[in-house]
Amino acid sequence: MKKNLAIFLEGLELFSRPKLRLEQYPTPSSLAAEIAVTASIIDKSAEIFIDLGCGTGILTIAMGLVGFYTVGIDIDREAINTAVRNAGKAGVKVDFVLQDVKYFRVKKPVGVVMNPPFGIKRRHADRIFLEKAFEIGTVIYSIHSAGSEEFVRNAADQWDFEVTHLWRYRIPLKRTYTFHQKPYKLIPVEVFRMERMQR
Repeated sequence: MKKNLAIFLEGLELFSRPKLRLEQYPTPSSLAAEIAVTASIIDKSAEIFIDLGCGTGILTIAMGLVGFYTVGIDIDREAINTAVRNAGKAGVKVDFVLQDVKYFRVKKPVGVVMNPPFGIKRRHADRIFLEKAFEIGTVIYSIHSAGSEEFVRNAADQWDFEVTHLWRYRIPLKRTYTFHQKPYKLIPVEVFRMERMQR
């Protein structure tokens, strides 16, 4: 299932004009499939997942294809338009909202999945995403640059979340911006699953 899902996701449309200020990089299809299938096994009881900073929708769609109702949130209209086209191509029922994640609200706790900005250009750019995830979520899957473990664990602890799983990957990053010199580069990342602690 995971391999077939990754192959299908590989055919989705990417950013046509990625915006550096938003640190728009595509989530690799293999990693999106890995997270979605893992969540479908561990978090079957979750009714809704929110994809914070969904970009072109690959995580939103992956989660939808494994059976979750998922809503993607992004501040970039062009990315949302691409995500809508991708969802149509995938034939999956998901929704997208054009909004700054900082102002997003839900009426009841949800699951969260996200690939936030790594903060390469703006330090701790992922903090806003993490704080929103902790505010609205019961379980969170989040992708971060390697070396983020202490920061993520400390943030989780402050919000009464526990890191239950940590996976390390090396993902291929294709040349996206003009300052990238190589056709692609392997980037080490850490994927966290966090769960709200019961009181």
